[in-house]
Amino acid sequence: MAFWTYMLRCADGTYYTGHTDNLELRLAQHRSGALEGYTSRRLPVELVWCEEFGERSDALEAERKFKGWSRAKKEALIRGDWAAVQRFARRRGPFERKAQASPSPSPQGERSVDRNTVRPEESPKPKAEGSSRRTETRTPAKPVIVLVRPQLGENIGKAARAMLNFGLTELRLVEPRDGWPNPAAGPAASGADEVLANAQVFATTAEAVGDCAHVYATTVRKRGVTKPVVTPEEAAREIHAQAGGSAILFGPERSGLETEDVALARAILTVPINPEFGSLNLAQAVILCAYEWSKNAALVQPTQEELLPPAPQAELEGLIGHFEQVLEPRGYFQPESRAEATRRTLRTLLTKPGWNHLEVRTLRGVLAALERSPRP
Repeated sequence: MAFWTYMLRCADGTYYTGHTDNLELRLAQHRSGALEGYTSRRLPVELVWCEEFGERSDALEAERKFKGWSRAKKEALIRGDWAAVQRFARRRGPFERKAQASPSPSPQGERSVDRNTVRPEESPKPKAEGSSRRTETRTPAKPVIVLVRPQLGENIGKAARAMLNFGLTELRLVEPRDGWPNPAAGPAASGADEVLANAQVFATTAEAVGDCAHVYATTVRKRGVTKPVVTPEEAAREIHAQAGGSAILFGPERSGLETEDVALARAILTVPINPEFGSLNLAQAVILCAYEWSKNAALVQPTQEELLPPAPQAELEGLIGHFEQVLEPRGYFQPESRAEATRRTLRTLLTKPGWNHLEVRTLRGVLAALERSPRP
């Protein structure tokens, strides 16, 4: 039985790598969008490279290896330029070495950033082939999120989802326990593929924050270091106001940041929390900080349903009159001495809500139904 490792070029110029035992069927699924995930949102796609293997394990290993390659190295493979492939292999960056050594397959959201595409908020700068360090100019007021020695791929994915919910896109990982890329991160991210695809891996926390002037370490425990302590709201105000890049550090799920990690920070970021139960999971901690930052980021608010204006007074008078017409024969306004006060109370009750014309018509329909004799 034959197994295939293949590479697709997506409509946005990025590359997707996968493996299968039925290449023709898998390509048809990608091209039709039947496979939900990375390629279904970047149609059309075209097959640019494939290779046959005799064992599934060999095809899977090839997929893992190629996912970790730089864009230039992938394009050299597509061209069949083996000299260039070998040249890039001799100078590959730390992310590529980490990806090739990882025992975990990559998530479906694997992508490389096209260097020819410049986002509005970025300025192009030279970047070494195969390097994991990002050198483009980053918007100073937008912090990077640094997950230090994260343990579960699911938590990385959930953290990425929390980031993108509030407009943060730059994720850095320090020594993820299960390697990177991690197949469990993609589903947990629920569509935050761009955050995972551009995530960078570093060997140490110091390297991960090397280009950041302001570093905040999230922790609720005293670590034997004396530093300013701020809330997420205070940190967010500082990040928006100060010049230079900012980073927020989050520690492993089980133990949090080590003292050596906290020592790198300029301030400690602590969430006011119930002292009897101070346990937050990683994604919760990220979303609290991201939300506070987003308050001053001018994000688009969800579309609010347009409310209809109150009905004209004439329609409201018709509703009130209809109520009186239904209630009068049933003795509602008795005794006679209280009739006028009861009518005023009913009018006040029906006037206060500010019914629109559709609501007035609905209430009159209810009254009309009550006036009809019950069906036999």
